Amino acid sequence: MTDSSTSHRRIAIVTASYAGDFERCRLLCDTIDRHVTGHSRHLLLVSHRDVARFRALESSRRVVVDERDILPGWLHDLPDPFSLLRRRIWLSRHTAPLRGWHVQQLRRMAIAAHVDEDALLYSDSDVAFLKPFDTGRLYKDGKLRLFRRDNRLSEPGHDEHRVWSRQAGRVLGIADDVANPHDYISTLIAWKAETARAMCTHIENVSGRHWVSAIARSRKFAECMIYGRYVDDVLKGEGHFHDDTEFCRIYWSGPKLGESELREFVRGLAPGQVAVGMQSFIRMDIGDIRAIAMAA
Repeated sequence: MTDSSTSHRRIAIVTASYAGDFERCRLLCDTIDRHVTGHSRHLLLVSHRDVARFRALESSRRVVVDERDILPGWLHDLPDPFSLLRRRIWLSRHTAPLRGWHVQQLRRMAIAAHVDEDALLYSDSDVAFLKPFDTGRLYKDGKLRLFRRDNRLSEPGHDEHRVWSRQAGRVLGIADDVANPHDYISTLIAWKAETARAMCTHIENVSGRHWVSAIARSRKFAECMIYGRYVDDVLKGEGHFHDDTEFCRIYWSGPKLGESELREFVRGLAPGQVAVGMQSFIRMDIGDIRAIAMAA
């Protein structure tokens, strides 16, 4: 249900992408245009070298954003010699060497300082919407939805998520004895832009460094954990409500699915789910995904 009190609030959809995901991102854009309402703009955050290619996806409400316009100038994008120059690496004297997935997270955090929308809905580029979705669903009683799986980190497994949670606590200056067992990682999650800006300022005040430098001195970080712990442990949940509904059914890992298996996966959407996400590294046939998505 859409919150009628949100009519004056503006929401931007944000996607950080790269050239290797271009066709997946094109499908995301097509399905957003077909199924998603209530947003003001869709922002595509890409590296400088990918800007020209992604311009093809621009429209009256879709804008390509060059990372050079939102990230510090001292963070440099270079060919990675250890991948025979097939991949990129981001280097600076202020951070650890970073891969593309690290920098995509930094872009998602940085964009909050460059928008006038009230909230940001983050969608990965390998997502496709299959059902109608109104972004007003992100608000309830004037508060913004914060995705949270309660006590997930207390369960066996999830070791990497626990590492990210501890790192989030460190960059936020949260005492080591403040344990947070919750998991905030998913796709189609929402942040308050004002809160994200305040979070970056808080990190700078705690660390005495630019927030990018403070976070990326370690390669083990997750922006969702940082925002979630900032809201819950620093702001005590102010302006947000918790919800563990996953709007997107994600195929995280496993063998490549054929068309019939993919259709079966789509039929398994739970109530409230409006999209599917196929991790790009699985190399699913984008034609099969498009055929199913555009027939929905």
